[in-house]
Amino acid sequence: MDRFDLVHDGWLPLRRQDGAVVEAGIERALIEADTFAELVVELPTQVPALLRQVLLPVVADAVGLPADRAEWRRRFEAAAFTEDERDRIRAYLAEHGERFQAFGDTPFAQVGALEAVSGETKGAGLLVATESTGNNVPLFGARTEAEPPALTPAEAVRWLVHAHCWDTAAIKTGAKGDSKVKAGKTTGNPTGPLGQLGVLLPTGRTLYETLLLNLPIGPKSLLGSPHWRRPPAGAVWSAAGHPDGLLELWTWQSRRIRLVPEDTPQGVRVRRVIVAAGDRMRELPEWEPHTAWKYDKPAAKAEAADRKPRRYVPGKAIWRGLEALLSVHLSDLDSGSVETSSLLRQAADLRAVGALQEDYPLRVEAFGIMYGTQSAVIEDVYHDRIPLPVAALQADAELYGALVEMTSQAERLSRAVNHLSADLRRAAGLDPIPWDKGQRPGEQLLHRLDPVVRRVLGHVGGLDDERLEAVLLAWEQAAFRVTRQIADDVFAAVPESVFAPRRSSGDQEASAVKAGLGHVEGNLRRDLAVILPRAAEQRRAAGAVPSKTLPLIQAVGA
Repeated sequence: MDRFDLVHDGWLPLRRQDGAVVEAGIERALIEADTFAELVVELPTQVPALLRQVLLPVVADAVGLPADRAEWRRRFEAAAFTEDERDRIRAYLAEHGERFQAFGDTPFAQVGALEAVSGETKGAGLLVATESTGNNVPLFGARTEAEPPALTPAEAVRWLVHAHCWDTAAIKTGAKGDSKVKAGKTTGNPTGPLGQLGVLLPTGRTLYETLLLNLPIGPKSLLGSPHWRRPPAGAVWSAAGHPDGLLELWTWQSRRIRLVPEDTPQGVRVRRVIVAAGDRMRELPEWEPHTAWKYDKPAAKAEAADRKPRRYVPGKAIWRGLEALLSVHLSDLDSGSVETSSLLRQAADLRAVGALQEDYPLRVEAFGIMYGTQSAVIEDVYHDRIPLPVAALQADAELYGALVEMTSQAERLSRAVNHLSADLRRAAGLDPIPWDKGQRPGEQLLHRLDPVVRRVLGHVGGLDDERLEAVLLAWEQAAFRVTRQIADDVFAAVPESVFAPRRSSGDQEASAVKAGLGHVEGNLRRDLAVILPRAAEQRRAAGAVPSKTLPLIQAVGA
């Protein structure tokens, strides 16, 4: 059977700067990192898996972490690996080449001699998050467990590293030689490490910049060692592990896996696999760089146990939690406190010393998997990407306050429209739409405002005060127009009988008067004037509500 060499054979799908997509081995992906824009994957959650399990550890171990801000700046401004750094990457990959083989005695991220107690293997769909396997039945799965996919070696390795990061919890196959196996299986397995996080990934214009943005600044002692520099893992797993450094955290072997290759007329394919219990992390290190944090208590009273990764809500755009994303220093939200990821705090520090320019087009990608039924099934996959102005990563900056105000206005407008809907439904003798059932008009409003917010985030970096104020006015005008459109739809659904106030004997107080359309409309107008003061002032100055608002992009370019 042919070897599949992860160093040189193409398996990492990358988009070049000209838009073409190629599959590259690890060496080419890193040596030419400045020519690639991004990874192109089957499922968004493969991106952090490939970066953490493969690319970032190789760069950090071969070239080293930036020792200080000055070194980070030098490397970032170089825009590419130097010839010396490329030589070190090549030498490193050559030294550890045998551990970067997909198959063989010491296959990459696997246990070469792994066998199930039952002697059986399972379909390769067990690795693929979008395939129907066991209790995990995706909504749009087109194939049953009886028809496992025939994965190419490249596909199989991509899903292999994805499983180490995101695999479901609960029962796993019992491995021969593991004394902890009971009835042919192991229980109590947690999800993969990233499944317990809301992953935040800063990204740049090229793969090279993305790698640098995700390398923490610090001494070599932070690193530890990746799995390929340690003795190959056996069938027995650890129940109380703790990463010895950043590289072990990134390459954590949360499962014992073996890919079973077979020769087919189409070439080598993987149709069968074994997935057994792997190392269980005792607790998430406080230095995990790829997540924001939430405290169950105010920071002044919080203990280490109160600090937990901040996860994402399905269907909720990442900009709706922008204040938490920009919280370089602890900030109170609701009953607890939040802080952003250490990598975004690092970006704020780099901006402060001029290593990152205020107009640098930084983006942040968020990833998460929502599990159900004891975390044994995948219910939803979360992925979002927004521009994040570097200048906003400073709590005392005007841009920070402006962006937090903008997202707060969107949420308040959503609540105002929901209150409008509830008042009109009560006036019609109906109950308001429950918050957890059906779609309330406030959610429609946030959906309509989403592209406007993203446009603002993409254009406010580096603006002076006057132009920023013009953008905020344009935002409020656009938000006012969209809110009125949604409100008009809500009014149009109201029966004519609700036009005037009326009494209802069904109320707790017989004299209660239900509001008519005029009263409800007046409340909405007052809410809009309070929430969007710039737009309200502009309307007062013009003497009337404008029929058309200033296009946002025009205001940005003014």
